[in-house]
Amino acid sequence: MKVFGLAGYSGSGKTTLLEELIPRLNAAGLKVSLIKHAHHRFDIDQPGKDSYRLREAGCSEVLLVSDHRWVLMHELRGEPEPSLEEQIARFSECDLVLVEGFKHTAIPKLEVHRPSVGKPLIAGSGAETIVAVATDEPDALAGLTGLPTLNLNDRDAIADFILRHMEFR
Repeated sequence: MKVFGLAGYSGSGKTTLLEELIPRLNAAGLKVSLIKHAHHRFDIDQPGKDSYRLREAGCSEVLLVSDHRWVLMHELRGEPEPSLEEQIARFSECDLVLVEGFKHTAIPKLEVHRPSVGKPLIAGSGAETIVAVATDEPDALAGLTGLPTLNLNDRDAIADFILRHMEFR
């Protein structure tokens, strides 16, 4: 499985971009999976439901299964957060694992940058694994990083860049 990331500050549009890239990558014949890093406590289960109650009672893992999907919830209960590599190893086989977040992990990444967010570029700040920058102001950033600069609004060009960079084309 090949792994490619999107990095950028909150509000830069990473999730929206991924939402529009995934169908394009699927149309190119790829089976795509995704890991999204959350910097906050989250819960996908609902209080009062059996699975929630049993997890809260102390289960380390709860597996929910239906004829449409399955989900495994794992409580860390004080254990350290698993590494990206450990998380990827849990996936079923696919062509491409997209990773949202993990700015400083050693995988090739596209930086999603909007100057209006008011945050600095990640590229050039020691994040050597950034391979290109997608921005809504490509003229302002062109040549600034020495990396390819893509128009954030040209989803086809971004998908094509990823396909070529990851050697699917």
